[in-house]
Amino acid sequence: MRNVIVTGCPRADIGDVTRLAEFGVATVHEAIGRTGYLGPAIRPVHLGSRVGGTAVTVVCWPGDNLMIHAAVEQCQPGDLLVVTTTSPSADGAFGELLATALQYRGVRGLVTTGGVRDVAELHALGFPVFSAAVSAQGTVKATAGAVNVPVSIGGQQIKPGDAILADDDGVVVVPRSVVGSALEAAAARADKEDAARDAFRTGELGLDRYGLRAVLAQLGVQYVACADSREGP
Repeated sequence: MRNVIVTGCPRADIGDVTRLAEFGVATVHEAIGRTGYLGPAIRPVHLGSRVGGTAVTVVCWPGDNLMIHAAVEQCQPGDLLVVTTTSPSADGAFGELLATALQYRGVRGLVTTGGVRDVAELHALGFPVFSAAVSAQGTVKATAGAVNVPVSIGGQQIKPGDAILADDDGVVVVPRSVVGSALEAAAARADKEDAARDAFRTGELGLDRYGLRAVLAQLGVQYVACADSREGP
């Protein structure tokens, strides 16, 4: 890895990213072909946040948050900071002070494979954080890394300027080049879900709405009266 800070990266249209986030991570993930999900290890520090922003990526060394400080300068309104480490680290490399600096620049939140601390203060600030750990363990500022280079989380590549969406269900990345088509696909899926919701409210079964009775039959599933079943009482 080169020790670089890449400047002037193009970003996805922040208006489109904001609208995409409104559909929610699960809906967008399904709409774009069940891709982009960063995995269950990245969880919200506090429930109730739904946020979308453009990625500013950071690579740090374990136990060192120097490059997070360097990344703050590269952030602009609508960004969302994405932090990884060169090897696994749960140390609390991010807290209230960095969140305050990022909020001043209009950054919408943080996603990190590492740890965070000052949880109560982050909640009071209203700064959405999604992390793999919470840890009071402090860090140093001594080792060079990189800012605005491609990173990988949960098998998903994240490039600077990609759309990052996060809520209580987790985090999903949408490549910058497909944000427009993802927005159309998410809207279509949301309409489909609205129709299904209305149907379920009136008693329709998923078995019928989704044609699942035929699937059960093809799989050899049989309906057997309890009195005739060996599994019955």
